[in-house]
Parts: sequence; C-alpha cells; structure tokens
Amino acid sequence: MAEAVMAAQVPSGASLSAPHGLVPAARFMVSGASAEALARYEALDSKGICAPAQTAAWVRAWVATANPDCVFATIVENGEPVFSLALEVVKKGPCRVARFVSGTHANGNFALADPTWLTGERSSDINSLVAEIGRARPNIDVLVLERLLPDFEGIANPLLALPHINSPNLALALSLHGGFTQLVSGPSGKRKRKKHRTQSRKYEAAGGFRRIDARSSEEVDRLLDAFFAMKMARFRKAGIINVFAEADVQEFFRKLFRDALPLDPKPFSLHALEVGGKLRAVTGSSLSGQRLICEFGAIAEDEMVNASPGEFLFFENIQEACQQGLAIYDFSVGDELYKRLWCDIETRHLDVLAPLTVKGRLVAGSMRLLAELKAFVKHNPTVWRVTKALRRRTIGKKPAELNPSDD
Repeated sequence: MAEAVMAAQVPSGASLSAPHGLVPAARFMVSGASAEALARYEALDSKGICAPAQTAAWVRAWVATANPDCVFATIVENGEPVFSLALEVVKKGPCRVARFVSGTHANGNFALADPTWLTGERSSDINSLVAEIGRARPNIDVLVLERLLPDFEGIANPLLALPHINSPNLALALSLHGGFTQLVSGPSGKRKRKKHRTQSRKYEAAGGFRRIDARSSEEVDRLLDAFFAMKMARFRKAGIINVFAEADVQEFFRKLFRDALPLDPKPFSLHALEVGGKLRAVTGSSLSGQRLICEFGAIAEDEMVNASPGEFLFFENIQEACQQGLAIYDFSVGDELYKRLWCDIETRHLDVLAPLTVKGRLVAGSMRLLAELKAFVKHNPTVWRVTKALRRRTIGKKPAELNPSDD
C-alpha cells in the first residue's frame, strides 16, 4: 500500500520549527505498511515504551506473515514521532475494522509512545489522530482497541481519552518482590512444593523429564508444532474456534520466536516440559521491562495429563523469573483456578470502540452489547459453567468466536 500524506500531516522533508518561544502543534501522520513507515515505527520503539504486542518486532513479524493491510497512525512533535498506533484492517461481516495488529493474540495493550510525551494531557491529540485515520482510510468503519492496560509502569494509557468500556476478561499476575522462597512459604506454598516433588517423581518414573528453553530455530519449530497440536485438541474438545489454526498465524509465531533467539535478553521465549521424550506442556512468554508475561500455554491431553504438566511448567517458569530478578509474573488474560492459586494482582482491561462511519456506529453499539453480555456470563459462575458445557456439545458445529484465553 502506498504511503498516504494527509493534509494535517507534516509533508516529507518539511520542518516543524516554530518562532522562538512557541511550541509547534502536533501533526498527524497516517500511512500504510511501507518500509518508511516501519522504519519510523522502529525508531520510536528504540526509545519509547509499549506493551509486547505493540513492539516493532511483533508488528513487523505480523505484517510480513499475516496481514500487510496495516495502518500506522502517528503523532509527530518537533519533527519526531512521539506516539504511534500500529493497526491491522480486517473485514468483519459488512464492515471494516481497524484493530491492534494480531487481533485476539494481542493482550494487555499499550500503544508505542515516547514516555516524555505521555506525561502531558493528550486527549485532544488522540481524538485528532482518530479523526485523521477516518480521513485517510474512509473505508474503515470502526476503531476497535481491545484489552487495553489502564496504565503502563504507572503511566496512564492515553487511548482511554476515547470512549471505552470494561473488557469482559480479567488479567491475573503475581508479585515476585519477595523472591521465590517467600512465594512457596506458608500453607499454600508448602502445598505447591509438595505437589511439585510428587510430580517430579511421577515424571522420573515415566522416563525422566527436563524443562526446555528453545535456543535454536529447530527447537522453536518443535515446541510450536507441539503447541499448535495441543491447542487444536484442546479447542476442539471445548468447542472453541482455534485461533492458532491458520497457516499465516503459525508462521507469525515462528518468525517472532526465531527472530528473538540472538537477542539478550530475549523479548520472546518458548519453554516446554518434556517427559519420557515427549513434550507435555508448552508456554510462550514475552519480556516487558521487569514483567514476564505468559502469552499462551497448552498441555498434551495424554496419559500424563493427571500429573498436571502445565502447573509444573508454570512453577519452573516462575522460579526462573525470580532468579532473574524480575518483579512480576503475568498470566495475562483469563480467570482460571490454576492462576488464582498463584496470583495476587488483578487487572481489569478496557476496550475502546470508536466509530468512524455511520455503519461503524451501529457495529460499535452491537459490540458494546456483546461485551456486556460476555462480562455477565463470565462473572456469574453458574451461567459460565452452563455456557462452557453447552459449548463443548457444539463440537463439530461452528461455535461462537471466543478469546483463546477464555477456556
């Protein structure tokens, strides 16, 4: 897609200088996924802050493998980018939606920004940028920015200047400040340690075990192949659409984790538990400052499932995060019992639904009602239990589309 230069944008090569004592107004740039736009985004990433799914590495991998129809909406001050939204454009029924790159695979979102710029009042700039997206791409009906963090390292999310609602799903995490010894002290910690020892004995009896940290392209492929197979079986059993099934999505994750291999520290990493020569559990994680985030995980539905290989691998991952001096282990989106057994931090994500056309207003209203319905279902234990049971009975039919962490 050719890069579009809008009327409110700084023309190529133009100066943003202003008379002495005056601060030049922000300018707004909206473009497609050109080499220039990607380079500009990477330049801001080198000095800015953002959530993992908004990093240049994540965005570039998605553009290269899954969806080249992306929009970079950028605010420029003093000739330099200070805020940028990397969005993909997708068809949803009769509408076109602009959303965070990678859709439901992007969680805990915080757009790329210069931290200094974030300290000011930015509501007007954000609203102007959204209006510019509508002018640059009149075929986009609605801007959907889901699972937004309320803040990032104490800095408020500027996108919450737009109309927003609570996201249906909670995100759970635990503080590592006391170290691993403190985490496994007390009655709850003693139970975790005892179960871990029992699991170790079972795994030894089944042929031995080891925890794998993927350090080569071959290991990345092996772990991801196992993960995709595990997820396919799990989603089929639960009656959920497999959001990892598409070949381009799988290629995206292969590229993301392969490209991270030579970096230190690795921004994206894969771990697995192997028992008796077979992979039984796999996790994919991202590193964001002092926070390790579990982006996804799966277990094999086989003879070792009752030995809880997923819980065992989480125990090992959390222990390593403590050894590395990290501050937070983040289980990301989804409220599940195995997370509650560890977590002491609860985060409510937020969703922005910003219509750009008349059709978009209708879509945004429908999405808002659907989000409220999902929240009601998931926050009512009885209704949620019945819903999951009904969903499992739809195996072989087309189930309702749900977030991959919903199960």
